[in-house]
Amino acid sequence: MRRAATALFSTILAAPASAGELSLTVAIPRLDVSEYHRPYLAAWIEGADGRAIANLAVWYDIKKRDNEGVKWLKDMRQWWRRIGRETDLPVDGVSGATRPVGEHRLSFDTAVSPFAGLKPGTYEIVVEAAREVGDREVVRLPLTWPPTGSAHAETSGKLELGAVSVNLKP
Repeated sequence: MRRAATALFSTILAAPASAGELSLTVAIPRLDVSEYHRPYLAAWIEGADGRAIANLAVWYDIKKRDNEGVKWLKDMRQWWRRIGRETDLPVDGVSGATRPVGEHRLSFDTAVSPFAGLKPGTYEIVVEAAREVGDREVVRLPLTWPPTGSAHAETSGKLELGAVSVNLKP
């Protein structure tokens, strides 16, 4: 029995990893304004038909008393209408605190949900940011699934978002 378990363990270690990685990088720009608040941000996968598939990230003020930070999530209008109002927050592994100025990288294992269940087709990674006493902005990045090789897409916001990019390694 021990020999069989050792052989199985060796086979698992020797097997090539079938999981890929999708990384989403979002830059929060430094704004020269008198009253600055960190932006709320949502990132999700959307189908070619405009239907939201899954949340990837929802950053908001999670430490507000009586969960009051949730009430401002509807300021991210597109996210709220497509998937936000049906999302029970906080979502483990998705919800998080707002982020400061700088570049922030999120990594996702493509062998697990939500990517593992994606049907072949074209999708978009959508990122929306809204800031109190500020503006709201949405950017979209194309995603073809399943990946046939490494892929990269990038765009840049003009108001609340800086550079936003997606890197996919199968």
